[in-house]
Amino acid sequence: MFGRLIPREGRFFDLFSAHAAQIVKGSHALVELMAELENAAVHAEHIDHAERDADKITHDTVTLLHKTFITPIDRDQIHSLITNMDDILDLIQDCAESVVLYDIRNATSEAQQLTRICQMCCDRVKATVDLLANLKQADAILKNCEEIDRLESDADRVLRAAMSRLFREEADVKQLIKLRSIYMLLEEVTDRCEDVANVIEGIVMEHS
Repeated sequence: MFGRLIPREGRFFDLFSAHAAQIVKGSHALVELMAELENAAVHAEHIDHAERDADKITHDTVTLLHKTFITPIDRDQIHSLITNMDDILDLIQDCAESVVLYDIRNATSEAQQLTRICQMCCDRVKATVDLLANLKQADAILKNCEEIDRLESDADRVLRAAMSRLFREEADVKQLIKLRSIYMLLEEVTDRCEDVANVIEGIVMEHS
């Protein structure tokens, strides 16, 4: 009888997937922003909406965690996963806001490439999180995590090349500073995606 009164598991995996959907929405809006800088403010607003929706999901997840006695995975892992996911969208929002505030008029090929890598990383985060409810799919989950790691390494290489070209060819110091900031934020998005992959790898290893 008492066991029936104990709050169990809850909707954690549904909440993870819902949050990941907002991450994907934000990353695709960022790609559109870079492709249409004349409409940057509009795309930035779409990202703001996704970030606010994701914040609510994060809040709901933490609230549910406090109310749930028995969780499907370790409590610290739940908290770490949702907060690291939230960091991804925060950085996407920071990048969009920076593009608007710095009045970036032309997106370099490197900025566009980094943005596409961010979008691919975020798509892969969503695919991985969606598999998490069934840990019997451990091989598929870990393969996705490896793909996120590979994409993050690709972003590192693009960033190094972008910085090299920027300091060799950009004569306008203000523009150099602006673009450097954008490049760093974009690469950091992939770092946070890798952090999420690392948390998920830990969950899989612990339950395998």
